[in-house]
Amino acid sequence: MTGPIRTRREGGILEVTIDRPKANAIDLVTSRIMGEIFRDFRDDETLRVAIITGAGEKFFCPGWDLKAAAAGDAVDGDYGIGGFGGMQELRDLNKPIISAVNGICCGGGLEIALSTDMILAAEHATFALPEIRSGTVADAASIKLPKRIPYHIAMDMLFTGRWLDATEAHRWGFVNEILPADKLMERAWELARLLESGPPLVYAAIKEVVRAAEGEDFQTTMNKITKRQFKTVDILYSSDDQLEGARAFSEKRDPVWKGK
Repeated sequence: MTGPIRTRREGGILEVTIDRPKANAIDLVTSRIMGEIFRDFRDDETLRVAIITGAGEKFFCPGWDLKAAAAGDAVDGDYGIGGFGGMQELRDLNKPIISAVNGICCGGGLEIALSTDMILAAEHATFALPEIRSGTVADAASIKLPKRIPYHIAMDMLFTGRWLDATEAHRWGFVNEILPADKLMERAWELARLLESGPPLVYAAIKEVVRAAEGEDFQTTMNKITKRQFKTVDILYSSDDQLEGARAFSEKRDPVWKGK
């Protein structure tokens, strides 16, 4: 696909690249395109893993396109299915997604990265929530960031808008790995292929349970698991893949996951 978002597919892996020179900022049209892409990724049973990155070597994504806003895009306009960036509010997105942060990652761009499951960063990547300086709130980050890293560090970022380099982001735990820039995508694809080979029904159950557990106490979530009240858990426990895992272990071979 050409345009502000480029996609590439290899087997069960989908690579999504934000490509809006000069900075990969997202306007309403781009957000709606991203929503359609991630909806289709969610609904395509042959796709297992996605990677999201930015074009070029300087920007991953700075978030909202202020030039588009000045030209008439409303900050509370129609971002499309999945909300800003296409995935933050997309229901039942139960497949692994990897962020490959290749440069500046701030504002809504950081909120997109926080919506993924693993974040890889180039050595020169930087992170910030500068919304405070323009008199607005980093809404999704205000919800997510204090749950991802220590509260006081999250509030520091939200209150001051200060920038973190990749090393500090890794120290606080919201970056999984730091890579030389020329190795970033190689590592992202290596990790994606590892996940592609794994059990998709288990991934789906993990993601649904983790989401639910963010807003519930431990016992409530455990009860839902044991009573098969999560759709993904119920499907998993009735699946051929559940039996395949046990068979492969007893037969001392690698399992063959079919997602059924």
